[in-house]
Amino acid sequence: MAAFNVVRFRVKPGLEQQFIDAHKAARPKFKGFVDGWLVKTGDSTFCVVGHWRSFQSIVSARPQMIDLLDGMRDMLEDLGGGLGVTDPVSGDAVLRLGPPARAKKPAKKAAKKKAPVRKRKAARPKKRAR
Repeated sequence: MAAFNVVRFRVKPGLEQQFIDAHKAARPKFKGFVDGWLVKTGDSTFCVVGHWRSFQSIVSARPQMIDLLDGMRDMLEDLGGGLGVTDPVSGDAVLRLGPPARAKKPAKKAAKKKAPVRKRKAARPKKRAR
């Protein structure tokens, strides 16, 4: 099953667009990386959500992810509590969630074709003999 990593950041005031642009410019080629999202969670806070083929892919890509982060580290504020500039978590997916299944619509019944209506010629009244 898939694995995911989520990393929380707080960007220094005035550097939000620069932070977004840095992510736009980054084209990571991490082995096993499926796709990801940059999510704005507040005025200066963001999370990156990464989708991976396996948890081992995340582990293997950590040195490359740290290199990517090093290019943005000066844009970030310390989160406090001994976290530093990031708050990362990762793990294997245990359940895929989705919208409720739609009820199947009954198949439309094929309309019976009616034979074309033939117009009858109006009967002419018989002429009376006089």
